Amino acid sequence: MNARRTIRWLVFGILMFTFSVGAFAQLGIGISVSFGPPAIPVYEQPPCPGNGYFWTPGYWAWSDDDGYYWVPGTWVMAPVGMYWTPGYWGWDDGAYMWHDGYWGPQVGFYGGINYGFGYTGEGYYGGEWRGRSFYYNREVENVRNTHITNVYNKTVIVNNNHVAYNGGEGGISARPSAEQERFAREHHTAAIAAQRQQARDASHNRALFARENQGRPAIAATAKPGDFKTHVVAAKEAGGTYRAPNVSPREARVKPGENRKPEANRAAENRQAERNQQQQAQQQRNEQKNAQHQQANQQRERQQAEQQKNEQKNVERQRAQEQKATQQRDRQQAQQQKTEQRQQAQQQKANQQRERQQAEQQKNAEKQQAQQQKANQQRERQQAEQQKNAEKQQAQQQKANQQRERQQAEQQKNAEKRQAQQQKNEQRQQAQLQKQQRQEQRQSTPKAEKPNPQHEQKAPQQKAQREQKPKPDKGPGR
Repeated sequence: MNARRTIRWLVFGILMFTFSVGAFAQLGIGISVSFGPPAIPVYEQPPCPGNGYFWTPGYWAWSDDDGYYWVPGTWVMAPVGMYWTPGYWGWDDGAYMWHDGYWGPQVGFYGGINYGFGYTGEGYYGGEWRGRSFYYNREVENVRNTHITNVYNKTVIVNNNHVAYNGGEGGISARPSAEQERFAREHHTAAIAAQRQQARDASHNRALFARENQGRPAIAATAKPGDFKTHVVAAKEAGGTYRAPNVSPREARVKPGENRKPEANRAAENRQAERNQQQQAQQQRNEQKNAQHQQANQQRERQQAEQQKNEQKNVERQRAQEQKATQQRDRQQAQQQKTEQRQQAQQQKANQQRERQQAEQQKNAEKQQAQQQKANQQRERQQAEQQKNAEKQQAQQQKANQQRERQQAEQQKNAEKRQAQQQKNEQRQQAQLQKQQRQEQRQSTPKAEKPNPQHEQKAPQQKAQREQKPKPDKGPGR
């Protein structure tokens, strides 16, 4: 055992000479410290950037120059089919040693640390791979305000313990199961470049060191690795009371092969050793007093162990059944979602068909309306033509009437003219007749005879009557 430990520390020492201290702070290989990290801070998860992104929680890393510093949690593009097992600090041989995280087909042991957002201390409940697609559990992952559709709902019991290390005084007392130990021996993939970049950038940010932020970092999480300016989330509060160490970071660093147990841990181990001695003494006294009942007690212990084993099997069987039921329910939900999508597609198709029919009906109605309008226009043109013909006939009739009236007026005028001419002729004949009568009277009257005064007076009167008599109107142009 000691030889194996020595070889392990020798390998770590070679790596320490090969890489710089900054590289150790980023990769976390072979780091052991005499005091544990601060509690995990309380913060919210930024929204998932899109499909295929996997949440890697924040953690406390170590720098020999300034001690513990916070590496913000972030979303990274996961290798297909792989889950992230976070690293953790664990008490081992008088110091807290860092155990690196890794990518693998299952989530292994990560110290029972409650990193949040699906990492409750055992396993991962934030999502699962279904083929080459990753489905997110909306109960613990922030995918509510994004366009991600690969989601499901599963209630998760959250552990409110924020202790950031396993073992030692005040640490998490979880131990890996046989299955988790088997996972740890399987082939793994180390942290990807984006995760290493996140840790490297955090080591250069003074605000992320615990001695600066007192366990409450201003950048607790980022939406994307390496981006400490946009879409960052600050810690709401520290996960616990921060106690500043009474030694420098380099003094707190445990060298290979050195066993530097803190006084508090040493006192706790001494108390435990005293209790063990007292229990052993009491056990010896009990064995001496109850030698006859020892075999019965052992039998009862075997029965209890068998019963505990059976209960553990039942719990594992029940857990397997619950997991199977959960998978069955998820499959049913997926099938139901598929059925709903198919029904929605059919409904959409029916709506499109109905819309096409309505558009066709509207088109036919518009066509009929256009034809009716055309017929109305044709009828209006015919009516206008008939009205025009009627007006034309009326105008012709009016013109004919005017022509007839003019002819009648002309005839009447001619008749009046003839009558006037006839009257004039009669007057002329009468005048000639009177003139002839006067001549005859003059001829028959002797020259010596005096003229008749009455005749002389009558002649001027007739002449005046002829002048006063109106002349007949000859008409225009006559």
